[in-house]
Amino acid sequence: MRPHVPAEGERVVLLLPGSADYVDLVMALLARGVFPVPLDPRLTTHERTRVLDGVRPDLVIDSPDAAADLLAALDPSPGPTAHRSLPRARPMHVTSGTTGTPKGVYSGLLDDDAAAALVAEERDLWDFSADDVNLVLSPLHHSAPLRFAMGTLLAGGRIVVPGPFDPAVITAAIERERPTTMFCVPAHLQRLFAHWEQVGVPDLSSFRLVAHAGAACPPAVKHRLLELFPSGSTWEFYGSTEGQFTACRGEEWLDRPGSVGRARPGRRLSIDDDGTIWCTVPDYARFTYFGDPEKTAAAWRETPDGPAFSVGDLGRLDDEGYLHLDGRRVDLIITGGVNVYPVEVENVLGEAPGVTDVAVYGVPDAHWGQRVVATVVGTATPEELDAWARERLSPAKRPKEYRTIEVLPRTLTGKVLRRELQDQHVSPAPR
Repeated sequence: MRPHVPAEGERVVLLLPGSADYVDLVMALLARGVFPVPLDPRLTTHERTRVLDGVRPDLVIDSPDAAADLLAALDPSPGPTAHRSLPRARPMHVTSGTTGTPKGVYSGLLDDDAAAALVAEERDLWDFSADDVNLVLSPLHHSAPLRFAMGTLLAGGRIVVPGPFDPAVITAAIERERPTTMFCVPAHLQRLFAHWEQVGVPDLSSFRLVAHAGAACPPAVKHRLLELFPSGSTWEFYGSTEGQFTACRGEEWLDRPGSVGRARPGRRLSIDDDGTIWCTVPDYARFTYFGDPEKTAAAWRETPDGPAFSVGDLGRLDDEGYLHLDGRRVDLIITGGVNVYPVEVENVLGEAPGVTDVAVYGVPDAHWGQRVVATVVGTATPEELDAWARERLSPAKRPKEYRTIEVLPRTLTGKVLRRELQDQHVSPAPR
């Protein structure tokens, strides 16, 4: 049976493991003005229901066979054709935010000039070319690895998708494929460096671009990165699901440790008195939160330089315009480069039998940057809570540690003092 071919403006949820065909399908949909909604295939049934309710998809693709049939229907001719055409939108990635309610970041359809400008911005910043080989380390349902893969293909290059991250597999791919670019998070680098300490460092001379983001990079890891990879090849950038803010070459970081760089071309940063970061962007980089005009309005404001958005992160600018982050958006946990919003986890755990109150927060972790911890009021045991979470939360969102307390610390207005709980947390990770 011929699959349903979505029409312009429709939304297609993708619940699939990453692959080269996955990227081709995303690009084929975008070329037709259809919005792919990339989701983690490991989402539990509970999570899928909540996300799909907010996205209201016209089609859900959750098997490789269904994906292949749809790609063939979208692009029936052999070879890379429609899926290498100009994307007429951005993929609609989903973010939960501080409300714990999943919302799609929606670009709307772009006209030809805006679509071309969006592609050109990425190409000009990262110098994508037909000679590039992009090694994909992160899951392709995340925005950054998908963006780098698409930029490479649109420039005529190719991508290599080894599968779930494994240091030995990645090392073999580097030796075999001679990649020129890769995007990673600091946890990837830590695992690669530890593996290379045991087996030796592969030949990295093929790399011209190694970009990392998603979490703070420990200085020791950053210095090792700069030491191992070719001079001028390493970059850090700061961005979010909603949009991109800065880029910083590794050598710049050496002169300004801790900085995440200056505003990307065509953008301008400003900081409110309370430290909130705002970024003006071109019209083609605007977005809304799908189905949530109030949240959209709160994220945007008009400035003399054009529309500016914020995701609530805090920072400061030095005299030369380099941004230093002082804190991520309220209560956000970043574990292994994955954003986890405490409210979403609290909403799930709060429904568990034996739980009368719960607070979720992140604590430092040498490997993942942060790990998720839950402090619970009630009679539920850690084992019971872990079993409950495994049925309802994907792996990154599940607490790695449960603590019990008689009463959660709160402000006079009832807000949980997560910072106080974090400050009291001094024990190492139990597993």
